[in-house]
Amino acid sequence: MPGRRARPASPALGRARVAASILDADLGNLAYAVRRAETEGADRIHLDVMDGHFVPNLTFGPRTIKALRKRTRLPLDAHLMIEEPGRYLDEYLDAGCDSITIHVEIKEAIEPTLRRIREAGRAVGLSLRPGTPLSALEPYRRLLDLVMVMTVEPGFGGQAFMADVARAKILAARDLLAHKLHGAEVHVDGGVNRETAELVGSLGADVLVVGSALWIRGRDMGREIRLVRALADEGFQYALNGGQPPVPRDRMSTFATLPRHLARTLQGEIERLGIPVFIFRAGDTSIDLPDGERDWDVLLPATAEGAATDHFGARRADLLAEASAWRTAGMPPPPPVPAPRPPRPSEVVS
Repeated sequence: MPGRRARPASPALGRARVAASILDADLGNLAYAVRRAETEGADRIHLDVMDGHFVPNLTFGPRTIKALRKRTRLPLDAHLMIEEPGRYLDEYLDAGCDSITIHVEIKEAIEPTLRRIREAGRAVGLSLRPGTPLSALEPYRRLLDLVMVMTVEPGFGGQAFMADVARAKILAARDLLAHKLHGAEVHVDGGVNRETAELVGSLGADVLVVGSALWIRGRDMGREIRLVRALADEGFQYALNGGQPPVPRDRMSTFATLPRHLARTLQGEIERLGIPVFIFRAGDTSIDLPDGERDWDVLLPATAEGAATDHFGARRADLLAEASAWRTAGMPPPPPVPAPRPPRPSEVVS
């Protein structure tokens, strides 16, 4: 008989994202587990790395992650529950992790490791045990891209969700990352499933780490992922968004329409504050119209439009007036403005 055909993963159109933790998958066939999670619609793969010292369990390390990197296009989120992450960091960077989260409770210096992750161009995260106050992250907040709130004691899967910890920390973690205009994420790890997803979403979590609920024999993993995502979005809609559906994370918005030299100028200025910007030809796409004379749309994530307006609304008005004056003057040759390169993580102003 022919094998089961892989179902294409449907795009995640809402706000919440699901990171599939493979801790409770078949550790003897992790490549299959990762491919299955991708096929069934997971947004990321969550990798729980344990050393048997920081937590009383032992899982896998950078060599396994490097092998899995070849098996999926999904982002790999490494959660290092180890005593000396700085000592082994280069191996995890080389393995291809897209984000690396360490624990604030470790004994070694934290800031140097966070800076090395940032310099490598990966997302920087700090996690904390249920009993650790969120204030422990305060000294490092400017270096962080994500905060991981543990709603179980780290070390083993399948534990009961700690709702009191979620209520105490998730919204506060969002405030801790408020300085980032785009891309900051609160991850929630531990006991997240269809029963707890709505609460987690109502507190503003961005990424829900789902583990044991995905690997129950006979359960439709794809349906579980969609259900968790939808419940989290519904919680956010009615608790934090005035009943309005959340803006999908992948939606783009036109922030301004300007001549190319001014569009590039605005693009570079906005990107220095950490908001990604794209410019595309607007209106008439005829090849007979020179690029230097046509208008260009300045696009950015719709989720960052409010922050961009707050910081660049007046600047946009000035550039629109400058564009009008330039057209009225007959579009004289503008000064050359090269396409800006995206800033390195260390160059982003926060």
